[in-house]
Amino acid sequence: MEYSAAISRPLIFDCDPGQDDAISLIMALSPGSGLDIRAITVVAGNTSLAKCQRNARMIADMCGRTDVPIHAGCDAPLKFPLATAEEVHGVEGLDGLEIYEPDLPLQSEAAVDAIIRLCRTVDNIVLVPTGPLTNIATALTRAPDIAARISEIVIMGGARAEAGNITPSAEFNIFVDPHAAKIVFDAPVKKTVFGLDVTHKALIRDAHVDRIKALDTDMGRRLTAMLRSDYADYDRAKFGTAGTPIHDACTTAYLLQSDIFSFKSVNVQIETESALTRGHTSVDYWQMTDRPRDCDWAVDVDADQFFELMIDRIAAY
Repeated sequence: MEYSAAISRPLIFDCDPGQDDAISLIMALSPGSGLDIRAITVVAGNTSLAKCQRNARMIADMCGRTDVPIHAGCDAPLKFPLATAEEVHGVEGLDGLEIYEPDLPLQSEAAVDAIIRLCRTVDNIVLVPTGPLTNIATALTRAPDIAARISEIVIMGGARAEAGNITPSAEFNIFVDPHAAKIVFDAPVKKTVFGLDVTHKALIRDAHVDRIKALDTDMGRRLTAMLRSDYADYDRAKFGTAGTPIHDACTTAYLLQSDIFSFKSVNVQIETESALTRGHTSVDYWQMTDRPRDCDWAVDVDADQFFELMIDRIAAY
């Protein structure tokens, strides 16, 4: 399979692994993906920073990618206490995988410092945050000059028509650190956003998992166990669906094959003050304001092509 989008652009993946982060990274790091990943930075989110950074190192080790530096970042949101999602992802954040301490070291340079350094020294860099936006917002606040150096921020977060998955009106990543999300969404940078409106249209089903199992590889067996763990059952029970959204993998799928998604140009504002709607993404879908339309909001996905792409990348191991 040939890939059409963003291959030559340098990337920083910012994540909080999490099973869906794991699949996103496994796709991105796969042999033949062609993605130019300069760093993986880690933020607290789905679980604590200590577990998230270990999980990121473990995934890179599973992928045989000891060449990609991994940096630990912010261990709490800008203003709120950390809210985690162990009830979804398991106590270790990767329910279904055998957890181990990888030999792959954590870099001594902090994630925010690495983001600032790379943005200042690498042309046309793309940031790919799939967890709370604390690291990205902190970098933009400490070094406002980097905004002009960022080609695009590809975000998994938010919701409009699909409502929320942590409160009635908020998606988890934005809810955890709405103040950071506001900084990022207000930044003068092109943003491409994959919210629940589109991730809930790409549900992994039993037939997909059967295909992954049939690969009969070490990676296939590991992911089969993960995708048949309690993680897979959580969203099916909560939303009454026949499948499980793999939210964060939409970002990597876009980087590899952007034409499987469709978008609408919008402005997005973040609610930070209301206790009722904390983390709500106010999407100006019909241009009701004169705010700049600086976000490409994903509205649809060719789910069949999405899973063909995902399984192709898993099969590459």
